[in-house]
Amino acid sequence: MKYKLLLVDIDGTLLARDGKISAADREALAKACHSGTKVSLSTGRVPQACLAIINQLSLNGYHMFFDGALVSNTETDEEIYVKPISKHLVRQIVDFVHLNQINIDLYSATRYFIERETWTSDIRRQFFGLQPTIMDFTRLWLKERIIKGTLVVRSAEERAKADSFHLQFKDNLSFSWTKTPAYPDVDFINVVDPEVSKGNALEALASYMGIPLTEVMVIGDGTNDISLFASAGLSVAMNNAPPEVKAVADYITLDVDHSGVAAAINRFLL
Repeated sequence: MKYKLLLVDIDGTLLARDGKISAADREALAKACHSGTKVSLSTGRVPQACLAIINQLSLNGYHMFFDGALVSNTETDEEIYVKPISKHLVRQIVDFVHLNQINIDLYSATRYFIERETWTSDIRRQFFGLQPTIMDFTRLWLKERIIKGTLVVRSAEERAKADSFHLQFKDNLSFSWTKTPAYPDVDFINVVDPEVSKGNALEALASYMGIPLTEVMVIGDGTNDISLFASAGLSVAMNNAPPEVKAVADYITLDVDHSGVAAAINRFLL
């Protein structure tokens, strides 16, 4: 099978604890592109946090962001698929976090909003290269199209507050728990519209590109990649993925510290 589209997750798949992409992975991705395979990123990250990686890998075209809530071209800002959180639900989120003193990050396609500086905003700057817009969220739902919210959890108190948020909105939002190897003790809990998934975004992207799903290969390590695995012709899990992700993959490659992306590309694409 000649796979025409390769989708690759970022954190825990391309990026290890040091935040770098291995030379072997870079070389394999370049060879895949040169062979005619389209390569796209598929991530829970916001577009701005992916620009350095896109440039480093010399990727063009469309990528999935926000766990699949947005598929766009960062060079042209063209959107081919987007599922924002409804305005009335954003308003409910803001009311709830204010009442319960919960910190949440909110994201539009181009900006990252916080109400106050915290240790999480330091992570956004240092690791993801994101500069926040600080503002009162009270009327944010009227002014901005919000695509994703994120709760960042490290302490027992933060976890309890995140659990209360999940209990309140589990029927109205889609939740995914993700990690990055650079911060192994931190959980990033992404909240998006309930219809959002990487699988749905892949279907939109493949349709737009005129590529059958059977000719799509995906590589990932997180639970947010499970819907992607279900839609693609070939699904590859990293060896550092949790058991529930490995269980639904067609193939398990090496871990992120041993260039698992390159190993998979060399096996199936080159």
